[in-house]
Amino acid sequence: MLLLLLGGGSGPTAAAVAGGGVASAFVVRVSPPTTAAAATRRGPHVIPLRASSSSSSSSSSSSATATSTIDHHHDDDRLYDCLVVGGGISGSTLAHSLHANHGIDVLLCESRDYLGGNVITESTIDDDGNAFVYELGPNSFATSKNIVRISHELGIQDDLVFANESLPPWVNHAGKLHPLPKGNGGKGPGGQLELLFGPNGIMNFALRGDLLTWPGKIRAGVGAFLGHLPPPPISEGKGGGKEETIKEWVVRILGDEVFYRIIDPFVSGVYAGDPNTLSMRAALPKISNIEAKSYEIGWNVFGALFYGGLSRQVELTRERRADPPDPSWVEFEYGNPGSYRNGLSTLPNAIMDELGGTAGRVRLTWTLASLVRRDDDDDDDGVGGGYYVATFDVPGGGRRRVNARTVVTTVPAHAIGSALEGVLPGSSGLFSRVREVVGRRGIYYPPVAAVTLAYPKSSFRDVDLPNGFGKLRDLPGFGMLNPRSEGVRTLGTLWSSSLFPGRCPPEYNVLLNYIGGSRDPGIGTMPESEIVDAVDRDLRGTLLVPDACPPKVLGVKVWPTAIPQYELGHLDLMSELRDMEEANVGGGLWVCGNYRTGVAFPDCVNFGYDQANVVAGHLAATSGRKGTTTAPAGRALA
Repeated sequence: MLLLLLGGGSGPTAAAVAGGGVASAFVVRVSPPTTAAAATRRGPHVIPLRASSSSSSSSSSSSATATSTIDHHHDDDRLYDCLVVGGGISGSTLAHSLHANHGIDVLLCESRDYLGGNVITESTIDDDGNAFVYELGPNSFATSKNIVRISHELGIQDDLVFANESLPPWVNHAGKLHPLPKGNGGKGPGGQLELLFGPNGIMNFALRGDLLTWPGKIRAGVGAFLGHLPPPPISEGKGGGKEETIKEWVVRILGDEVFYRIIDPFVSGVYAGDPNTLSMRAALPKISNIEAKSYEIGWNVFGALFYGGLSRQVELTRERRADPPDPSWVEFEYGNPGSYRNGLSTLPNAIMDELGGTAGRVRLTWTLASLVRRDDDDDDDGVGGGYYVATFDVPGGGRRRVNARTVVTTVPAHAIGSALEGVLPGSSGLFSRVREVVGRRGIYYPPVAAVTLAYPKSSFRDVDLPNGFGKLRDLPGFGMLNPRSEGVRTLGTLWSSSLFPGRCPPEYNVLLNYIGGSRDPGIGTMPESEIVDAVDRDLRGTLLVPDACPPKVLGVKVWPTAIPQYELGHLDLMSELRDMEEANVGGGLWVCGNYRTGVAFPDCVNFGYDQANVVAGHLAATSGRKGTTTAPAGRALA
């Protein structure tokens, strides 16, 4: 079954129950500030845990002021090896690897006043002296080799924390929580056998679980172990063949019930997306490729998915044994939910420090306005091989110029605008084109709200959960997914305080809820109090007792453009972008981001390491040198 390929299922990572609820007036509110300066004004109650321009400086002034008072005129007269535009996890990891592993002279520019993109950790102390740590974006990562590697390189590996691997994700269906199959033995063949035959494995799920009906179980079992209808023909190139949506792919192989009760909420949790428009090959390529691998097994003529998944797991085990983690790294299990002791912002904060902050290789509140290329015949400056000139809007209405041999952008597609037209003609049209197949313009980023609420454990239902997991009020699991068919508005709820230590006092539970997404865009314009009420109503219908006390509202963050949607036609769009890059005379420009290389935290970290190798190889091949170089005399652009 698909659960085997998903490694036992997954809870929401960045994401969306209606009913009656409490009025906003009865909500106990503990609001986080939006800047470090606000934290200073509020005193000890709220402590932001992200590195901003103010936190990296000895100044206590606001982040924008601290950034604008630093003299960056020397950037105009310096030729960097690489300019990285965008300081999310992708761009920050890339800058780290270029600097630390390749010795490349890099500058990282970010339009916000902190590094990390959608990763924001905050800490709050309420009026009773209770301390809470929570996230305003993604809550955790699926542990990968490169995440442990970068933690080791930055000296923060001792801050890594991992969830209990046996804790399952739960699905809310028909007024009851159902555990999805989860193993406790890693993701190699041994772990897959545990996932198949363990106490909370697939066999127990199939024989004793009641999330699926018996007809639904039989239909899924046939597709997984016997075979299914073949895929529609696919021909390479723009517009070729039939591109399946996630819904079409899952229903064809495993049936309707698996889709509506398991995969639909899974997709809502990961993409906050609509499986009726998301492309299977683009959004879930690793799982989609399992079908092709299944057909490669000679005797598996009907493409039963289980055997392709098992074959891929054997390959992964061999690959990992051939390239094992460094023995000096902390031990870890691939795919296990992880974070840092003080939250995910620990990573971008450490990169900020390593790069020297805004006095070093980081520029905050700098927004790319334009990018052009100068080649040998443009000037008599003696600089070989050509270079790029980037112009940035900076606080106070001024502009700054940066010269670099290579440029990597990692900003969201919707933020590119016309900035790249000087080097990639047609790029603004590419990212704003009307896409008839999905009825959207460009790449869609739906709004998502992350709502963190804390309740006393006494507010949770005192009922026993199946498979020996204990009491619901102890929240023994990763979190809860809500199928759209349940009429629940919240996409999913992460049981944050059950995953990692030190998130709240022992008498509380902390819940990070995601609401909104492609099928509920109205969240983007709702008042914050109404969003909190909607989430609270949903929780009272699923986890809480009827007379539960009002929540402590730790954090509400509405992301107007949250997660890029890999919808039908996305791969054609990326193919056109690749053609534009290859047509760029001189090369050395890469337009990247999570709309191209994956939305998950590990995808972003993997990109940083992989792209650093690409940049280093290009520099070695084209310039034969790297390091600080003087560019033509320049000045601040008025």
